[in-house]
Amino acid sequence: MIARLGRQDQSKPCLAPLLSVIVPTFNERDNVPILFDRLAVVLRHIPWEMIIVDDDSTDGTWNWARQKGATDTRLRCLRRVGRRGLAGAFIEGALCSSAPVIAVIDGDLQHDETILPAMWRLIADREADLVIGTRRIRGGGGMSAPRRWISDVGAALSRIVLKRAVADPMSGFFMVRRDLIETIAPSLVSDGFKILVDVLLHIPRDLRVAEVAYDFRKRGGGDSKLDARVLVDYAGLIVHRLSGNLVPIRMTAYVLVGLAGLLAHIVLLRFMIHVTPKLGFHAMETLASFGAMPVNFFLNNALTFRERRVRGWSMVPALMLFGTVCSVGVLANLSVATWIFADTPRWWLAGFLGALVSAFWNYAVSAVVVWPLRRVRVLPRAVAAEAREDDAPRRAEVGHSP
Repeated sequence: MIARLGRQDQSKPCLAPLLSVIVPTFNERDNVPILFDRLAVVLRHIPWEMIIVDDDSTDGTWNWARQKGATDTRLRCLRRVGRRGLAGAFIEGALCSSAPVIAVIDGDLQHDETILPAMWRLIADREADLVIGTRRIRGGGGMSAPRRWISDVGAALSRIVLKRAVADPMSGFFMVRRDLIETIAPSLVSDGFKILVDVLLHIPRDLRVAEVAYDFRKRGGGDSKLDARVLVDYAGLIVHRLSGNLVPIRMTAYVLVGLAGLLAHIVLLRFMIHVTPKLGFHAMETLASFGAMPVNFFLNNALTFRERRVRGWSMVPALMLFGTVCSVGVLANLSVATWIFADTPRWWLAGFLGALVSAFWNYAVSAVVVWPLRRVRVLPRAVAAEAREDDAPRRAEVGHSP
């Protein structure tokens, strides 16, 4: 088999790609074949390749890419195990490219691939170093009301840290010179779903940025990845950069969830004051604290630690563990606040620092104990069987029994 592949390579040399199109995927098995065929049409005059960076899809996206790549050198696949997020997928895909220009496009068919040649021409003609596909200038559009609202909030947040005017900093569709990404890659944040604003923060200010309008499409299939987590992650990135990289991105999500838990605490406390006034304030405060914990747990499970979230009956022991962690956090809060208040009798300072210690404790321990990083996952039987069947002819060719 190796000799045969060698003869094929010698008889038909391949042009090195000038453009690498990076496609981060998770469960996009039905969409990526369509996207590949569309790229083959719109990029027929440009030597190109498609790099699928797949987050270990359960629907066999990576398996399709491997099969297709075995017969078409324009397709490569990087399968990531134990890692998630569009930002990290873009960085890893960019670093495994050898083309001088790279683009990133979603695998859900919502981005308009027909503008890629125009974006390419701007960089090839040295009119721009980075080109953004934007929905927020004349000629662009197609966003639903919720997505438009998220985009508006994201654009407002970006103005806090960006020193250049960009209409659509939350865009996940852009093209850039690869050498720029090579230079700034060590400084980029790999967590989250948005990478463009971080790239804009790190490239030199004298580099040229252009924008090309396009109409946003409806999803081709699968589940939409647009939800509150996108905006929370984006806000976390802004806070992370404003704090000099001291505050983790997830910490922002954890604090926002904590505010929701605080609201639940106040509502429960107010309810008990009216319904059970004889219970006593200390008892009501304790019950309200424990009553708000499930709110914090379920929101953190859905938002802060979504890619590690627990499901089904596993949530019962996880909730109990979360309650234990938060109980220790309450004791830490009281201890720190009491100590500071005894030394400096300022209730607001003691309360703030106590709450801060408690928040960091709850976040750090919960991330390790309640929502640990799971690096090994068993494939669904159907996908695993399909992979074995696809490998059987190859194993036979090299002398192994299937």
